[in-house]
Amino acid sequence: MMSSFKMIDVEQICIIINFGLGSKLLQIAKNYGISNGTVLLGKGTVNNRILDFLGLSDIRKEIVLMVANKKTADQVLEKLHDEINFEKPGHGIAFTTSVRLLVGIGGYKSDNLKERRGVDDNMYDAITVIVDMGKAEYVIDAATKAGSKGGTIIKGRGSGIHETSKLFSMNIEPEKEIVLILSEKDKTEAIVSSIRKELKIDEPGKGILYIQNVNKAYGLYK
Repeated sequence: MMSSFKMIDVEQICIIINFGLGSKLLQIAKNYGISNGTVLLGKGTVNNRILDFLGLSDIRKEIVLMVANKKTADQVLEKLHDEINFEKPGHGIAFTTSVRLLVGIGGYKSDNLKERRGVDDNMYDAITVIVDMGKAEYVIDAATKAGSKGGTIIKGRGSGIHETSKLFSMNIEPEKEIVLILSEKDKTEAIVSSIRKELKIDEPGKGILYIQNVNKAYGLYK
């Protein structure tokens, strides 16, 4: 079963952008070689005192997910960057990833975050946590305690309670929440440890956590 999670020459593109722009990104990507993608609804959680005072801190986001071979993914990401200009604050975040750790599914557990350090020059990891509805804020709180600057909460949704979607061949039911956190590599271990401790991810039925290497990113600011 582990073979399904081995490193292969396929990358996932993830783009977090303001609500309403997801379809535009998919059309641009289609023009440059990626025919399929998924748009999910999310909510930004990065703290901003002014936005919070005005009641605008919970900004609606769209998360666009696409998969392609590395060459195509790099080309499409560059074209999207040219069109959207992620370097400008507020224009979105875009990155490509590959999976390196998975916790919460029997038989897939890997637990050595230090093995990959020094292997590449990438500065960020993408931490994804899937939990029961209502638990996402606890994930954000646990991550913040360990140095995270915020994250994006994706609400599972569908037309019926039995409808599911799939992410890495795992069924994600509508009553679940998905939390996406971009972490500086030197903070990843502490953030993951805090989430695992607070949410008890290692216990059956408590959730799923996995880490992806961020291969290329635009729009991240310290």
